[in-house]
Amino acid sequence: MVANSDVTFAISPGEVHALLGENGAGKSTLVKMIYGLVRPDSGRMLLRGAPYQPAKPSEARQKGVAMVFQHFSLFEALNVAENVALGMENPPSMRELAERIRAVSQEYGLPLDPAKLVGDLSAGERQRVEIIRCLLQDPKLLIMDEPTSVLTPQEVDILFQTLRQLSAEGTAILYISHKLEEIRTLCDEATILRRGKVVATCTPRERTAREMAELMVGQVLTPPARARKPPGPVALEVTGLSVSSPNPFGTALKNIAFTLRQGEVLGIAGVAGNGQDELLLALSGEILSPESCVRLAGKPVGRMGPNARRALGLVAAPEERLGHAAAPDMSLTENALLSGYVRKGFLKNGFIGWAAVDSFAQAIVTAFDVRTPGTHVAARALSGGNLQKFVIGREILQDPSVIIVNQPTWGVDAAAAAAIRQALLDLAAKGAAVVAISQDLDELLEISDSFAALNEGRLTAPRSAQGLTVDEIGLMMGGAHGMDVAHSHHDAQGART
Repeated sequence: MVANSDVTFAISPGEVHALLGENGAGKSTLVKMIYGLVRPDSGRMLLRGAPYQPAKPSEARQKGVAMVFQHFSLFEALNVAENVALGMENPPSMRELAERIRAVSQEYGLPLDPAKLVGDLSAGERQRVEIIRCLLQDPKLLIMDEPTSVLTPQEVDILFQTLRQLSAEGTAILYISHKLEEIRTLCDEATILRRGKVVATCTPRERTAREMAELMVGQVLTPPARARKPPGPVALEVTGLSVSSPNPFGTALKNIAFTLRQGEVLGIAGVAGNGQDELLLALSGEILSPESCVRLAGKPVGRMGPNARRALGLVAAPEERLGHAAAPDMSLTENALLSGYVRKGFLKNGFIGWAAVDSFAQAIVTAFDVRTPGTHVAARALSGGNLQKFVIGREILQDPSVIIVNQPTWGVDAAAAAAIRQALLDLAAKGAAVVAISQDLDELLEISDSFAALNEGRLTAPRSAQGLTVDEIGLMMGGAHGMDVAHSHHDAQGART
């Protein structure tokens, strides 16, 4: 299978160049070749006019190429300076490095305390560590893979100011993102890949997000549609839910309360690390709570584990798809069995009905357009977006009465994201209650009936999603509550004018 075929494009010094494409289009393979993680089979690369073919990332870094990955590679038990030192070939003394980190972080508007433990940092601050690590190398080309997926709107503004400053200083930036409005705001040019080949180039600000999405997928996209019905009886009720995190650097939940009815979608926003994982664990049954804190159709289930809750109709799809939602080395068929056997009846007298399991896995692949050679393939062999489609599809096709999803469209392309949102809306239209935890605010505004935000383990009181602005949501995510949101919003408006 060819990941990239005859790809040709160029980036000028100071240019912010977008690399766009649906999942499996070949973006990751392309940037891995540029960064020295994958060796190309043919063709050539030139860096500032000279032949360039790094055999490993350290060679790429020496030549002035830096990369900020979608998944952070940081050690939580080490401080900022120690993490930065690990990414350097010849790090200076810790005192000198701390001074350089402070200087560079202030110069680029990315404040960081070199002595602070990474485990105590927000997701936005962790990304700053990765960016500062790159900036200390004085890069000529900076590659950024989905850099805003864990940031509030306010943090995105800060990042864009930094990137514009780098661009003005002559750094070329190769920017990968599925957030097309961001691409229109930030990028000078875009190269669009489809199935490993360049299919178009464009100037993003001259195109609409929909036009770029349609170039990526090669078809006309329709926005999610929903049959609105009055909400039914209470499906899920949470009262006074307070639990500790199983992760030493996690966030404890503090007095979480909400009521969700049949057919209703509750959108929950929050910057990564504010209790999203713990909330999913507590609702799914992986963390137990006092019995009456969680009620499913009126039945107290706080002391029930995941399988007992699944039997009653509650399913969940966690954020970490490789390792939590799916077993990396098991096939798609085996992964379909892991969460599906309770509701699908795959076990009979102690024996597994593998033919039925494989049919279920195949149904997921077909219904959610999972790009894979077959259901026998290991989960880790799929691209992140295709595995995400499989994981979400596996839960939706179990016909649940309540579904909890964390980051349902994380890292998937526009067409796949639209399909996942539509599937969640269709499930709600059939009477299921949906809790969608997401950092994609446009997504939440598109699918939610009611909205709440998590901050440091506390949940704001759910309110109608109608009429909410992205600015207001961003302030709620940052910890503003109730009237504070309105005042902060007006203050921000005044500061901008």
